[in-house]
Amino acid sequence: MIDLRLLREDPDRVRASQRARGEDVELVDALLSADERRRSSGVRFDELRSEQKSLGKLIPKASPEERAELLKKAEQLKVDVKAADAAQDEADEETKSLLLRLGNIVHEDVPVGGEEDFVVLETHGTIRDFGAEGFEPKDHLELGEALGAIDMERGAKVSGSRFYYLTGVGALLELALVNAAIAQATEAGFIPMLTPALVRPRAMEGTGFLGQAAENVYHLEKDDFYLVGTSEVPLAAYHMDEIIDAAKLPLRYAGFSPCFRREAGTYGKDTRGIFRVHQFDKVEMFSYVDPADAQAEHQRLLDWEKQWLTALGLPFQVIDVATGDLGASASRKFDCEAWIPTQGKYRELTSASNCDGFQARRLSVRMRDTRDGKKVLQPLSTLNGTLCAVPRTIVAILENHQLADGSVRVPEVLRPYLGGREVLEPVAK
Repeated sequence: MIDLRLLREDPDRVRASQRARGEDVELVDALLSADERRRSSGVRFDELRSEQKSLGKLIPKASPEERAELLKKAEQLKVDVKAADAAQDEADEETKSLLLRLGNIVHEDVPVGGEEDFVVLETHGTIRDFGAEGFEPKDHLELGEALGAIDMERGAKVSGSRFYYLTGVGALLELALVNAAIAQATEAGFIPMLTPALVRPRAMEGTGFLGQAAENVYHLEKDDFYLVGTSEVPLAAYHMDEIIDAAKLPLRYAGFSPCFRREAGTYGKDTRGIFRVHQFDKVEMFSYVDPADAQAEHQRLLDWEKQWLTALGLPFQVIDVATGDLGASASRKFDCEAWIPTQGKYRELTSASNCDGFQARRLSVRMRDTRDGKKVLQPLSTLNGTLCAVPRTIVAILENHQLADGSVRVPEVLRPYLGGREVLEPVAK
């Protein structure tokens, strides 16, 4: 959530952010009104309680004639205090509810618009000219089936559409990707983490996934658990309700977990193969930093993603995601999109998001610092960056590194994790 002081001091900035996101601008005024009621009802409650305490001290000292009047007044004060307490609680709940619906403040440099209004910041690598090489590229599913790596048919039989099996070298390729990604992250100073796939409502709400993203979240109603769509959720909640000394920052974690997404609203999109699925594995980077270092950390996360995609030999572009496609928690987001030959376009493989103090406030994660000789508590900043979303990375590797005979060249960074294998070859049917 945003800082209420910012809302009071600069409501126009918050309105502009909501407008840029394509979200409800009137929510800002409703929140200002609720916050004013919350503060005034708090003042009223404190005044009545003070009066009640003062009256309580007078009653034992009063004469019999005065005591009866004071007791009558005390009874009325008791009723008034109870009503003021209820009004304070109601205003506080309304303020909290409205505040949870408000997205993070968009960074001033983010391009305004929807999904297609991103700005390309960089391009890397060379797109292959398959025509010059004398063959038409196959798509990842045709390649994966020939390699004995992907089985969509049995995935659909067992679990339904958008489910799959990775078999043989497909399973080995995933394990190689995960191990190589974790190795890079560990070398960069991240602590490897295996995280829960089921979380309580507060963890999911605290990271901002129960707002506009709620339709894509799986909820187990009987137990009131949520299946995570990214290990960002358990990593953000890892230090929930904790105070961290500023001297220990940054804290960096690399989480590996299964991820579950309903993919609501994507009917008819990417229905072939494993590019858009309901369950997949992912390596996610997550950082807790001093707010003063948040923008620099954002660039570092992006640089680690670029290092990873370059090591895989994938052509890709870096985009500055537009305001309407940020998600509630991020103030700015960079995506790395890899070239997919059979689609003839770049598609998202990784994202790096700066969430400022938005998640930290919701999850009550604070840093302890010293200023002018005094201990100060404040929300820290959280950032997240996808290092390897496995199925999409497999799609990009198979299509970009395919050879004319249907085999696929293995990127050098993965060979140590595949027993030194340089090429994945089709299997006999």
